[in-house]
Amino acid sequence: MKTMKFVKNIALALTAVAGFAGMVQASGADKHPMKLEWSFEGAFGTFDKAAAQRGWQVYKQVCSACHSLKYFHFRNLEGIGYEEDMIKAFAAEYTVAGDPDDFGDPTERAALPQDVFPAPFANENAARASNGGALPPDLSLIIKARHDGANYVHSLLTGYEDAPAGHEITPGKHYNPYFKGGQISMAAPLAEGILEYEDGTAATSEQMARDVVQFLTYVAEPGLDARHQMGFKVLAYLAVLTLIFYLSMKKLWKPIKSGRNVYED
Repeated sequence: MKTMKFVKNIALALTAVAGFAGMVQASGADKHPMKLEWSFEGAFGTFDKAAAQRGWQVYKQVCSACHSLKYFHFRNLEGIGYEEDMIKAFAAEYTVAGDPDDFGDPTERAALPQDVFPAPFANENAARASNGGALPPDLSLIIKARHDGANYVHSLLTGYEDAPAGHEITPGKHYNPYFKGGQISMAAPLAEGILEYEDGTAATSEQMARDVVQFLTYVAEPGLDARHQMGFKVLAYLAVLTLIFYLSMKKLWKPIKSGRNVYED
């Protein structure tokens, strides 16, 4: 009887947990990100430079209207395959604060490769005022700052949908089940036709999301390729060293195992 009662209690508990989980999901709790394969994953992963360049185009033409990259310098574009002249041309499209003039008044100058990418707003108050009180996060480290960052950002960008029945959306918010609470201030940023890729790739929402994730992952960890290459070299070195030690050991122990005096030779 006690066993039956215990089993019954367990069944009731599991039913309650399942019901609670369903309530949480229906209330708009954040879903787990979709799992995708990325070129930069794994011990020998590398950045897809063509995709990262397209992602730079997405950021520049779409994301930069609201989101800053305060830790990203124009010169860092070299790591995804851009030549020096092209980087200078990119930087020259923007202006940054220059040195004060002879009267102490602020000046502006064309940006240089060593400059960081200019922020879209002068300060946080200006950013909030332009976005209904919401503060667009800086994207420099967004991939590292979020759990499963690459999949999270991709899922968030492509996860906008109509709210389920009975789920009220606050005015000015948008339903996205991958965002905590299910409501997000940012409208869906990606849509077909908002840009044309310079390399001719079809700029679908899915493609743009994948490409901008590739770029933002590079921004968050520009040394990833070099670190993976160094790791491979270290493993290769250790493998060779292990082989040398193994062959040396066999040579040294061979006369001992055969019963001969080590110093006879």
